[in-house]
Amino acid sequence: MKYFSLIGILACAAAILFSCSEPTANVRNTEDFNSDWKFALGDFPDASQPVFDDGSWRTLDLPHDWSIEGSFSPNHPAGTGGGALPGGIGWYRKTFEVPAADSTKKIFIHFDGVYRNAEVWINGQYLGKRPYGYSSFRYELTPWLNFGGKNILAVKVDNSKQPNSRWYSGSGIYRNVWLVKTGKIHVDLWGTYITTPRVTKESAHIVIRTTVKNASAADQTVTLRTMVFSPEGKKISTLKTETTIPAGSTGEVTQEATVTSPNLWSVSHPVLYKALTQVLAGS
Repeated sequence: MKYFSLIGILACAAAILFSCSEPTANVRNTEDFNSDWKFALGDFPDASQPVFDDGSWRTLDLPHDWSIEGSFSPNHPAGTGGGALPGGIGWYRKTFEVPAADSTKKIFIHFDGVYRNAEVWINGQYLGKRPYGYSSFRYELTPWLNFGGKNILAVKVDNSKQPNSRWYSGSGIYRNVWLVKTGKIHVDLWGTYITTPRVTKESAHIVIRTTVKNASAADQTVTLRTMVFSPEGKKISTLKTETTIPAGSTGEVTQEATVTSPNLWSVSHPVLYKALTQVLAGS
């Protein structure tokens, strides 16, 4: 059996931040945001505004693909390469609340995938456009949220220009959506990068690069603590690094560890190690 010269390491970007007075208040929280969306097929120019009446729209849960709900026809612009199904424009809206207790946190909306050319608004504020449709993306909601009150997220999806894919793509918010809450100091999006530059049956050299975001108004001295766990869940290494991150900036921390007699990954033996990252401030 040939083993890859690589330890399978799952980077758990838990980005946990502890404070002195509220030990668990700033732990990163990722909430399922898939339920109870309103949807309508067609273009509704005013649907981005909170006062828009979506009462007649269909209620559904994500993920959702409106193309597969249509009728098959070789005359559809997508052609047979696009599944002979219709494209078009669709709108999604979701009404939700964020507790007032979360007003000190950073709040993000994270889309795993929208096909295609998604435009997003929160409470009428335009957040941006994500071209095409196969990559995940997120926007920060914090400045425009009504904490403790009603909020409306609106998403326009435009798959009208056909053909645009070499295979069936579907149309709509076809992957999961997440509401992410973090402390002002947190591991940045996609901020954990783990490599194993040297691996033998005797030992593995692990390099962990972590990007920490300081979204507060003051410089912050924090400790980055990374714990490495074996596939069986046993903690085998704890790394601690202190760093100062300027206000409104990011800092990268590099940590290194050695695993003796590593449990190597292979197709028939797909074991994974886990790295848990914590950002600590104060005590």
